[in-house]
Amino acid sequence: MTSGAEASREGWSRRRFIGALGGTAAVIAVPAPAAAPADPESSRTTPPESSAAKAPAHRKGKDDGPRPLYLGTYTSVDGGGTGIGLAAYDASTGRITGAGTITGVPDPSFLALHPDGRTLYAVDEQTAGAVTAVRLADRTVLGARSTGGAGPCHLSVHPSGRWLLSANYTSGSVAVHPIDASGALGERTALAKHSSAQPGPGQDGPHAHQFVTSPDGGHVLAVDLGTDTVYTYRLDTTKGTLTEVSQAHTRAGAGPRSLTFHPGGRYAYLANEVDDTIAVCAYDPATGALSIGAPQSSGSTGSTTNYPAQILVTSNGAYAYLANRGDNTLARYAVEADGARLKLLDTVPVSGDFPRQIALSPDGTLLFTANQRSSTVSVFHVDDGTGQLTLAGEPFASPVAVCALPL
Repeated sequence: MTSGAEASREGWSRRRFIGALGGTAAVIAVPAPAAAPADPESSRTTPPESSAAKAPAHRKGKDDGPRPLYLGTYTSVDGGGTGIGLAAYDASTGRITGAGTITGVPDPSFLALHPDGRTLYAVDEQTAGAVTAVRLADRTVLGARSTGGAGPCHLSVHPSGRWLLSANYTSGSVAVHPIDASGALGERTALAKHSSAQPGPGQDGPHAHQFVTSPDGGHVLAVDLGTDTVYTYRLDTTKGTLTEVSQAHTRAGAGPRSLTFHPGGRYAYLANEVDDTIAVCAYDPATGALSIGAPQSSGSTGSTTNYPAQILVTSNGAYAYLANRGDNTLARYAVEADGARLKLLDTVPVSGDFPRQIALSPDGTLLFTANQRSSTVSVFHVDDGTGQLTLAGEPFASPVAVCALPL
């Protein structure tokens, strides 16, 4: 595994370097946690359209109208995009059509939506890291704010809609920005730097990769790939400040990258990039403490180096999906014991190269994969009953696709 120091060249982070390089059921259980407490037109480039297969029979009768799809990319690499990609998808067939670009946002490699649906937020994954707000009604860039670190790679909006959380990968820190009534961002109110845990084999120091809010809303959790740690903070929702309350450590060299919660709120699932595993975690809403279980298979075959990217769980909590970069597959897991166990069921090819990020449509009937090296977005139908994935036609061409956000 190439370290961040070795991979960093000409300003590239380890994340970008890796992306540019060209089974038997398993069950893991963890102890139960403590009980939870009571459009105007502008100059745009229009990408080509894709073809798509007909939706399975159980999809018929649903709304066929087009839905918005926003696409993240790198603007500072060869073959990259020119901003946030604009597209639409057919909610029944999964077919994507291109609609242009929102320019003026550099390296928007990850995107998030405000809870009211009116404002889109993007990281500016550059050495002088920033986060940008875009008003969707007229696609106006509302401005950018410094994250206080380098290489921000993830952001999310607190459920209150008042705070934006972002993770600086290169600097190993997390930041908080206030959101005003218009959706615009204020000056940073908090910056927490990670340094307490020692990096494991093949790692060179803190690399914050994700910053999310727990389902109960009481805590915010930062996943740090470089220190093998998930940090739990309490966010002061009046001042926007952070207080660390807990740390959960993986085994050395696991390289945790992505965390997603079961809708029940008492368990979470962690994708480990460096050692090619996932783990079930118990979560205590009262204290914010996370307890990381034993590692289990990502479903990769072992025929090539694999980097698990993102893990998702369906809204009904029945299935989880993992994107495998290198193996270029999506692993499907059955969620058992009210969220306490994951059982690997199968994998399917993504029909692309290096699935960097995955997302479910709001109704959960489609799954999107942003395939970085092939510059494509693949769409899958999600079976209501079994969670099985079926490719919905040819992938859609999108330059250096690293994020797909369906609305």
